[in-house]
Amino acid sequence: MTKRMKPSTPVKLCLTVFASLFFAASPDAQTPAPQPLIIDASAPTPAPGPANYAFDPADAKSPNGHILSLNAEYLTLDGKPWLPVMGELHYTRVPESEWENEILKMKSAGVQIVSTYLIWIHHEEVEGQWDWSGNKDLRRFVQLCAKHGMYVVPRVGPWSHAEVRNGGFPDWLLTKAPQTRSNDPAYLHYVDLYYQQIAAQLKGLMWSQGGPVIAIQLENEYRGRPPDRGAPHILKLKELARNAGLNVPFYTVTGWDGASIPAGAVLPVYGGYPDAPWDASINKLPPSEVYAFRFNSRVSGDMGAIGASAAPTGNAANFTRDTPFMTAEMGGGMQVTYHRRPIVSADDIAAMMPVMLGSGVNLYGSYMFHGGENPDGKLTNLQESLATHYANDLPQKTYDFEAPIGEFGDERESLLKLKTWNYFLNDFGPILAPMQPHAPANLPAGARDLTVPRVAVRTYSSSGFLFVNNHVRGSAMPARANFQVSIKLPAGETLTFPSHPITVPADAYFVWPFHQSLSGLQLRFATAQPLAILGTPTAPIYTFFAQPGIRPEFAFEDVPGLKLTVTHGPQGMATSRHDGALWMMLPLADPSATARFTLPEGKTVTILVLPQQTAEQAWKITTGNQTELALTEQQAFVDGDVLTLQNLGSKNFATRLVPGDEAQLVSQDPAVGIVHAGSVYFTPPAKATSVVKLDSTPTKPAGEVAPLPADFKPSARPRVVAAAPTDADWSRAATYSIPLTKSALTDTPTEQHFLRVRYTGDVARISAGTHLLDDNFADNRPWLIGLARFTPELLTNQLQLSIYPLRPNPPIFFEPGNEPKPDAPTGVQSVELLTQYTLKFKLEPTPKKP
Repeated sequence: MTKRMKPSTPVKLCLTVFASLFFAASPDAQTPAPQPLIIDASAPTPAPGPANYAFDPADAKSPNGHILSLNAEYLTLDGKPWLPVMGELHYTRVPESEWENEILKMKSAGVQIVSTYLIWIHHEEVEGQWDWSGNKDLRRFVQLCAKHGMYVVPRVGPWSHAEVRNGGFPDWLLTKAPQTRSNDPAYLHYVDLYYQQIAAQLKGLMWSQGGPVIAIQLENEYRGRPPDRGAPHILKLKELARNAGLNVPFYTVTGWDGASIPAGAVLPVYGGYPDAPWDASINKLPPSEVYAFRFNSRVSGDMGAIGASAAPTGNAANFTRDTPFMTAEMGGGMQVTYHRRPIVSADDIAAMMPVMLGSGVNLYGSYMFHGGENPDGKLTNLQESLATHYANDLPQKTYDFEAPIGEFGDERESLLKLKTWNYFLNDFGPILAPMQPHAPANLPAGARDLTVPRVAVRTYSSSGFLFVNNHVRGSAMPARANFQVSIKLPAGETLTFPSHPITVPADAYFVWPFHQSLSGLQLRFATAQPLAILGTPTAPIYTFFAQPGIRPEFAFEDVPGLKLTVTHGPQGMATSRHDGALWMMLPLADPSATARFTLPEGKTVTILVLPQQTAEQAWKITTGNQTELALTEQQAFVDGDVLTLQNLGSKNFATRLVPGDEAQLVSQDPAVGIVHAGSVYFTPPAKATSVVKLDSTPTKPAGEVAPLPADFKPSARPRVVAAAPTDADWSRAATYSIPLTKSALTDTPTEQHFLRVRYTGDVARISAGTHLLDDNFADNRPWLIGLARFTPELLTNQLQLSIYPLRPNPPIFFEPGNEPKPDAPTGVQSVELLTQYTLKFKLEPTPKKP
C-alpha cells in the first residue's frame, strides 16, 4: 500500500496559485453578476375611486360645454385625465405693461395655469381706499390670461404670506380686528368686504361664466384649533367666498405644516423647496427631502424641512389617498433672506420634477415661476421683515426668487430644463395621470442616504414610466454603475431594461417610457426621455432626448410589415431585429437621429432624437395643425404662430426649425436681413457694440458698518438671525452717480436696455434721486437690472447706486464657492449698459411646389 505524501510548502503554494487562477477563470466562480433593481408593479391597476370632495356641478361646466371634474387620483377635463402644469406670477409685482409678454413666456414654457396671490395690503393699504388700477388691475391680468388660453387660480388669502408685510394684512386690520385668521366677527366682517371686492373684479371670469378661473385657494399655511380656528374657519372662508360670487369647482388649501383641512370641502395641495432661507442656520444644510421619492406621505413634517427624518406630523390629510396628489409650491427658485443667501442651480430645481411625478403628483405647481418686485407702499415698506415680527429680513424691493423667469423677464437655465418636463406633461400627462406609483424593493433609509439609487415607476396595467433621480442639491452623488431595472408587470411579465447594464452619471435625472403605444407603433422601452409630439395628428413625430453619458436605446415590438427608414442617423447608429423587437441604438458622441416607421396599414410614425442640450433650446410652435420645434440659443417665447427671439448684448440671431420640411419661418422685420439655409435662419454677424461700460462717479465713501448687538450670536434655538441694514444705517453706505444717456432710456419694440452691476459689499440699492427702485443682497453674482420700467423717473432724476459695506466674518450663509473675498473694499467693480435686441418670425406652411 502506497502512502499519500503531504505536499511540501512550495507545492502548496503552487496549488494555491493554480486554484485561484482556475476558479477566477471559471464562470461559476466569478463575482456574481450585478442584479437589476426590482420594482413590483404586478398588481392589476384598480379603477380610481371617487374623490372625497363635493362641488356644485354647475360651477364645473363652462358655457361652451367643457366640464371639469376629478376622482381620487386625478383631475379630468371633458371626462379625460388631465395633468396640468401650474406656475406662480404675482401681478402686483410685475408692471402692467409687461404682463402680456410674461404670460406668453410662461405659456411658451409649457405652463397651463397661472396661480397668483392676491395681497390685501397691495389693494387696501389705507382702509376703504381700494386700488385695482395699473399694476394692481386684477381684472385685466386675468383677462390677458384668458386671451392666451391660460387658466387662473387666484390665491385669495386673506392671509397670503408671500414674504410680504404682515403676510398681506394691512396694518389697520391688525388694530381693528386683532383676532385674525379666526371666526372672530370683527375679522370676518373685513374679510367679507375684501372677498366682495375680489368678486367684483372677477365678475364674469369664473369658469362657469366662460372665464379662466377654475379654482380658488383659501388662506395659506394655515392651522388652528376649533371652534373659532382650524377647519371651521376654512369652511367659513369658503362660505364667504361663495356668497361673494367666487364660485368655482375647486377650492384648495395648502396641506403642509399640520394644516387644517376640512375633508370633503377643500382639496389639499403640497410643495417643497431645495433649500430653506427661512432657516436660522448660516451653514450648509443637509440634503432636502424634495430629492427623495415620497411613497408614504405627501408632506414631510414641515414643508421644506431639511433632512427631515421623523414621520410627518399633523392631521390625516398628510396621508390622504382620496383626493389627487397636487402641488402648488414646488420651488421654482429660492427667495434669499438677509442672513441666508442660497444660489440654487437649474438642476436643483428641475431634479424635483421626476421625484414628485414618480411619487404620484398629478398637478405640478412651481412657486415662483416668474420673479417680481414689491410695489411702493403709501405708508410703509411692504416686505416681510424682522421689524414686523417675522422670522427673516427680506429685500425691500426685489422678489426675484431666482425664478425661471427673473424679476425683469430674463429667461434662465432653469426655465429651459423645466420646459422639457412641462412639454412632456403637456403631451403625455393624460397617459401618466391614471398611472399608479410603485416603489423599488430597496429604498434609501432617508433623505440623507445617498448610497441607494432613487427610482420609482408609475404604471397603468403594463404601460408605464420609469423615474430616476441621481441629483441632490449640495451633495456629491455617485455614478450608478451596472444600472438596470426589472419591473414585474401584470400577467406574469417581467420587463428588464436597458438591455445591458449601464452607468447613470452623477446628477442625472430623467423619465423613460415602456410599453407605450406611439400612435400604433408599439414601444417596448426607450432609454431616452419623451419631449413632445410634433408633426400632425395623421403623421406624428415623437420627440425624445438623450441624457448626457447614456446611449439612447429603443426597442419596438416587431410585427410583419413594419418598415424602418432612417432619414438621419449619425455614424455609429445601429439597428437590428431580434427577440421579437426592432432595435435602434444611438452613439454617445452624437445621440441625434430621425427614423420614420411605416406601420403595416401604411401610417407613418417618426421618432426624432435630440441631445439634451438641444432639447432644452427647443420651443414648440404651431401653424394650422403642424407643430414644429424652433431651436435657438437666444431667449424666446411664442404667441400662436409667431416666434419672438431676444438676445441680451448681441444683435446676432439664429434658429433652426425641426423637422422643418413642412413649414418655414418668415421674418416680421423687413429691415433685418435673414439668411435662410435649409431649415436654419440667421442674421449676418453684427459688429455693433451692444455692451457699453459706464462710468460710476463716487459721491461718498463707505463708512464703518453698523455694529451687531453686543450679545448677538447666530442660533436656531432661540432663533437669532442677523438683521438687514436699517434706513438709518444707509448713511454709512458708499454712493455713486451713474450717468445714463438719453438713448439708454429710449426703448423701442426691438431694443430694450439693462444694467449689469458688479460690486463688493453687503447690500446694494439703485435709486432715481432719492426714490428706491431696486435692491440686491450680495451673493457674488452680477446684478441685472431692466431699465424700461424706471425710464420715466430716470429721465428727470440721476441714477444713484448705494453699497452698504459687509462686516468682517458676517453671520450670513453664502453659497459655497460664492463667499465674499476677505477684506475686499466696498465699491463698484463695473457698471455695463446692455441692449437687448428683439426679432420676430412667423411660422408658415411651406409653399407647395407646382
